[in-house]
Amino acid sequence: MPARPAPSPPQQLTLFDDAVPQGAALPAPQVAPQWAAAQPSVASAQPVPPGEFRHPRSQREIVLGSHRVAYELRRSRRRSIGFVVGAEGLAVSAPRWVGVGEIESALHEKSTWILRKLHEQRERGRRLDAARVDWRDGTALPFLGETVILVLDGRITGAKLHEAIETLPGVPRLTLHLGLPHTAEPAQIRDTVQAWLQRQARHLFEERCAQLSQSLGVRMKRMSLSSASTRWGSASADGSIRLNWRLVHFALPVIDYVVAHELAHLREMNHSPAFWDVVRSAVPDFETARGSLRHEVLPVFD
Repeated sequence: MPARPAPSPPQQLTLFDDAVPQGAALPAPQVAPQWAAAQPSVASAQPVPPGEFRHPRSQREIVLGSHRVAYELRRSRRRSIGFVVGAEGLAVSAPRWVGVGEIESALHEKSTWILRKLHEQRERGRRLDAARVDWRDGTALPFLGETVILVLDGRITGAKLHEAIETLPGVPRLTLHLGLPHTAEPAQIRDTVQAWLQRQARHLFEERCAQLSQSLGVRMKRMSLSSASTRWGSASADGSIRLNWRLVHFALPVIDYVVAHELAHLREMNHSPAFWDVVRSAVPDFETARGSLRHEVLPVFD
């Protein structure tokens, strides 16, 4: 099952590509998840005005709609004008014989697509900045769909999850106490938390696989953890299942969907209607869980 990777590849367009959608609306701002609200915002070193997009290696500027776009122009031996919208901004590749006027006419013609992709890249950067973890005492992380607060406590050994019976409204009920001093380096905190999360993932996934395989009438021979950046899980015909440990950030219904998805492949090694009927028999509302996988923001472990 493909995963939603954090970073996205640059969006490319070669003039004139009929597959480019026309007239699409600009994306609405995304709301940061609850766990990220406790994180300090990472500010850009050089803030860019809302109505301006500036490539760091830009040589030319153009106004598209109400936005000023500074773009990098590359001359090449290619036969047509091509656009690439990436994290840095807009880059244009054009043949050496094409004049600037013709290039800018092409930019105006495809301005809707270009602006939409520039907005998407800017919003993606903001979301990644908000999701980047500041590894310190008091940091918040998602765990099984809830927010857990990290507590550095050199008096204990290992890592222990504490669950409060009652808390004030809006205050997370989970705290993860780490046997580390307050002087611990961020990398040490990150590695300790990641190891704990992976242990929890293995224990929980094995439990859910055992229960759902019985429900689906399939036999799983082995479950292993994966750290893949592009897949949430996979299944082999020999009965082996691999599940991405980062699923432990999600609530149990989402985890059950991925587990059921991979186990269903032991009966139907495809994505036919029969396959989805098997998934639905174990997780009737799997469409909701699948939507969470696509849209929720996960913490960025730097």
